[in-house]
Formats: sequence, C-alpha cells, structure tokens
Amino acid sequence: MMLRRLIILLLPLGLVACSGIPSVDERKIHANHLAAAQHWQPLRIPAKNFNLMAYLPGDEVEGDVLTLYLEGDGFAWVNRSQPSANPTPLNPLALRLALAQKYGNAAYLARPCQYIDAADEACYQRYWTDARFAQEVIDATDIAIDTLKQHFNASELILVGYSGGAAVAALVAARRTDVVHLITVAGNLDHLAWTAHHRVRPLSASLNPADVALVLADLPQTHFIGGLDQIIPLQLAQRWPVAFRGINDTNLRILPMADHACCWVPLPSEI
Repeated sequence: MMLRRLIILLLPLGLVACSGIPSVDERKIHANHLAAAQHWQPLRIPAKNFNLMAYLPGDEVEGDVLTLYLEGDGFAWVNRSQPSANPTPLNPLALRLALAQKYGNAAYLARPCQYIDAADEACYQRYWTDARFAQEVIDATDIAIDTLKQHFNASELILVGYSGGAAVAALVAARRTDVVHLITVAGNLDHLAWTAHHRVRPLSASLNPADVALVLADLPQTHFIGGLDQIIPLQLAQRWPVAFRGINDTNLRILPMADHACCWVPLPSEI
C-alpha cells in the first residue's frame, strides 16, 4: 500500500522510466519551441545565488498589471528514492498557461536550477527536494519578479503558481504590497499537510505557505483544484487555512476533469 501511494505521488511530478528521459538540452529546446511559436523570448535573470529563466512576449501591451506564471517543481525525481540531476520540466505547464493568456501582459518565471546547467552553477539537489521552498529560493524569486515588473513598467501583479510554484507564489505574495490577486493551479499551499497526507518525508528545509496564510487573508485569491488530482486532492485543499480557501471554500474552483498535469490549458476566465 505504501509503495502504491509513493508511485501515485511521484508519477505526475516527473517519475518516468530511466529510458527515454529527454536530456536537459532537449527540455530547454522544447520550452524554446513552445515560446517561439507565440513569439516569446527567453531572458536569464541574475537573482542572488541563482540565475532564473524567464520567458517574455515579443510584443508587450499597455497596462499596469503584469500576470506572472511560476513553474512547478519540474523533473525533481527520477524514481521514488532518487532525485534527478536537473529539475528542468519535462512538460512546462506554467509556460503553457502563460502562452495561452489572451489579454494583458504576461510573463513566465522558472524555479531555481531549471533550464540551466545545475552542476556549473552550483545548484544543489536540495533546491528541488527538501529545500524547494527555502528562504533563499523565495528571496531570489522576489528579486526576479522585481526585474520583470520593472521591464514591463507594471505597478500591480497577478501571481499564478502551478503545483510547487503555488507555494512560491504565496510566500512571495506575503512579503509584497503590489500583488492584487493570487491564483494557484493544483497548488501545494501546505506542504506539511501534503507530506503527511502522502506519508512521505517532510520538506524540512522549506518555508510553509500555510504559516503566512493570515497575512494573505485580505488578498483576492482563486485556487483551482482538479477533480481527478491525486497529488493535491480536494480533501487536502479543504484542510488548508481558511485564509486560503475562503469561508465555505469560496476561493476554491474545482475543474472536475483535471488531474495534476492535465487538463488546465487554458484556465477559466479569472485572468
């Protein structure tokens, strides 16, 4: 039973057989092709100890609001006991969501160590395992967001976080005053409850979004949950702090046919 739970947990987060895994370069090329098809370009952003990869549209539109999409945990694990050598996503869902936005300015921001040579840049496996939401990760993301906000000359932000990117979005939003809406997609907003639910090792070196929920209580929020998602199931989201889910779960939006990786693109019209 325990083995089955672990397999269910890890498959959508990047668990695949050792054969046929695209190389890091192939994953980068895949993301570049997705972006180029919509005339988006990559941008490498220095941010403290990390270089974060962003994708931006070639043609920006007038507007004070920037919608920023934060990627999930990516290809974090090769199997249930072995972290990958590089967390660059196999399927960059947050990038697909950004590219599908029809109106207003949007940009995509990857997580630390994604789309780069992790060995050359001293990215350590802890940053896609137990320290994936560490203080230095949130600091670097916050700096990169400042850079993107300045690039677009925006005054307000909508943060959209997918999976583990939702945790990063919430932790960043709690320290900023310019976020006007927090949106999560299959988001992990309480990793202590999440690891307990799946009976796996706690993320001991990570900050927990649930600890800052009250700071965000007055911020408009929308949290999309997949009706078929076994990674972030509805019953787990319904145990989040009320400051996230809203009184009577009013901030939760259920997409009955979505699971953790499918079928989120495009999102409904909250954006």
